[in-house]
Amino acid sequence: MVVLATKVYVEGNARERALDSLRSMVGNDVGDLDVAFDVGVRHDDFPTVTLSGPDEVAARNVLAERWGEVTPEFAAGETYVGTLESWSDDGFLLDAGEDVLVPADELGLGPGTPAQVRERFGLVQHVPLRFTYGDPPRLADAERDRLYDWTRGTGRINVNSATRGEVRATVNRAGHAQDIVTVERLGLLEQSVVCREDTDPPGLLAAVGDYLPAELLAVVP
Repeated sequence: MVVLATKVYVEGNARERALDSLRSMVGNDVGDLDVAFDVGVRHDDFPTVTLSGPDEVAARNVLAERWGEVTPEFAAGETYVGTLESWSDDGFLLDAGEDVLVPADELGLGPGTPAQVRERFGLVQHVPLRFTYGDPPRLADAERDRLYDWTRGTGRINVNSATRGEVRATVNRAGHAQDIVTVERLGLLEQSVVCREDTDPPGLLAAVGDYLPAELLAVVP
């Protein structure tokens, strides 16, 4: 079994849609391998994938690479994935199967309080983030590079509580399909709407915000 480092925190019909989407994506990830799988959800909202068949080890490696894996223990200097649960002046609190506090001094994302950094980089709650374990833990170099790339691009709107398909449909319904390049998947329920060069991210956020019962944050280059 592999525990994926993304969360299923919505309820009701939205939860069923999210799990259906996850089953489809897992099927695509391991479809070329000789393996059967079953998707479940742990008590802490992390999804599990139980694998069986000749290629189950390979399938586990594929899923761990794609989603990140929640592990029972950490090794110093190794990189893991945790979901952003909360933030305070102390830093970012990530959930990686247990709480991991990345201190404010170890974020490496420029000046400002953790709350200001979160807003500047559009880090919606529950977004998966890579960290390097140690004393203290720090954001992984690859994560810092990715987030800085966001601020050098054409602008983004980051969204939680919705699948990629739901976000795409919402942008279309709001009449703004022509204003975006694509919707990137950050996690199962966290997406990043990549704006076209002449699109104003805060303006697009205002236009689609009424259609999505979610947290939305704009990344302005």
